[in-house]
Amino acid sequence: MNFIERHALWDEAQRRSAADVIERVQRDGIEVIRLSFPDQHGILRGKSITTEALSSAMRDGLSITSTLLLKDMSHRTVVPIFTAGAGIGQPALQGGGDIVMVPDPDSFRVLPWLDKTGWMLCDLHHVDGTPVAMATRTLYRQMLDRLKTRGFSFVAGLEVEFHITRLLDPKLGIEDAGQPGSVPEVGLIHQGYQYLTEQRLDQIEPITDILRRNIQALGLPLTSIEVEFGPSQVEFVFGARQGMQPADDMVLFRSAVKQICRRHGYHASFMCRPALPEIMSSGWHLHQSLSGADGTNAFASDEQGELLSPTGRHWLAGLLHGASEATAFSTPTINGYKRYRPNSLAPDRIAWARDNRGAMLRVIAGTSAHATRIENRVGEPGANPYLYLASQVACGLHGLERGEEPAAAVDSPYLAEAERLPSSLSAALAALSSGKILPTAFGREFVEYYAMIKTAEIQRYDLYITDWEMKEYFDTL
Repeated sequence: MNFIERHALWDEAQRRSAADVIERVQRDGIEVIRLSFPDQHGILRGKSITTEALSSAMRDGLSITSTLLLKDMSHRTVVPIFTAGAGIGQPALQGGGDIVMVPDPDSFRVLPWLDKTGWMLCDLHHVDGTPVAMATRTLYRQMLDRLKTRGFSFVAGLEVEFHITRLLDPKLGIEDAGQPGSVPEVGLIHQGYQYLTEQRLDQIEPITDILRRNIQALGLPLTSIEVEFGPSQVEFVFGARQGMQPADDMVLFRSAVKQICRRHGYHASFMCRPALPEIMSSGWHLHQSLSGADGTNAFASDEQGELLSPTGRHWLAGLLHGASEATAFSTPTINGYKRYRPNSLAPDRIAWARDNRGAMLRVIAGTSAHATRIENRVGEPGANPYLYLASQVACGLHGLERGEEPAAAVDSPYLAEAERLPSSLSAALAALSSGKILPTAFGREFVEYYAMIKTAEIQRYDLYITDWEMKEYFDTL
């Protein structure tokens, strides 16, 4: 028996999908297939295989090095992998040995901006067939399975702000190598501060139309393209989908946008607040609700005057209860915390309100019961979507299982007497480590692993001499 059969890694539907993928690849003359998995940061990693190697990958997976799970955002391996017991927490990851990428045939796509190239997401397993506990797609699936036992499916819609600039100089000189390398030199595609004007929308259409055509060709549920407040800032909005799909959509969307823009002389960045003049921070607004077994919106209220059903209220209470410890997953970069500021359309404290964009949680009754939802405005667009969504499910379930009720809504989100959100990545990691909901839901070992990766990033940042320090001290002292 092959690896996938021996360890029963596919169900019958996936086996049929795998056969369909192989048949389509042969029929359509696909020559190369990219096999990728989302790492701990939500960045896609993997290998490109030829059509001749596909059948083997669909039987036995594809081996990759386990050190890919131990890297920070600069792609540095942050633990001494050749020293036994050196803080990894997972003996199977010691020594840089192999783990196995197992393709998910249901995720197969043909990449429309490339010639005869297919693409599939993969799940990670150890060589004995067990799932890799640190794989974030696996962790999110576990949270969805927990929710399913309660009779619900998670529904999420994505609003993603990001920056598109013209690529003036990619910085590929010998002197630009590094870990990380030099920052590309870029120019604007619009000057900003003409929010939703048609003139600006037309100005950026040469690149946004290319993106739209490719994104729709991928089958992603794009509903609108919008000119945002800041210079070179845009927002893409997607229709709601269930379960694993919104997270898979997000990693594919980000990767596709960056690749397509680069091929056409542009640069796309999902960094929250780039160091560009007059820039505005970008957020990732996550709309969420639950679907019952009968397909109805479980957040919709049957009572006159009530915004949410009891299920929706309990879920809202859980999101509030776990907000502080979940921030390490919704805002996982040092840069992201520079977005939380008063009167900025980004939250700075843990509160909810009715249709108020200043609050962390915006409850929207919608024009119909089907549209009732909670919008969480806390996230940054560079977040790992599997961890962000998993944290929402875990916190919401906490409130649902305990029948918790939310505090009263606020009218002035930036003046409310409410707990402040963590103001730095260090504070967010401390809140996560001391939390009660997510260390239980995700496992203490995963939380310690994640904190180890992110702490290494913080330590490098603390050693970096900034322009601010030079201006503040160099001449004065």
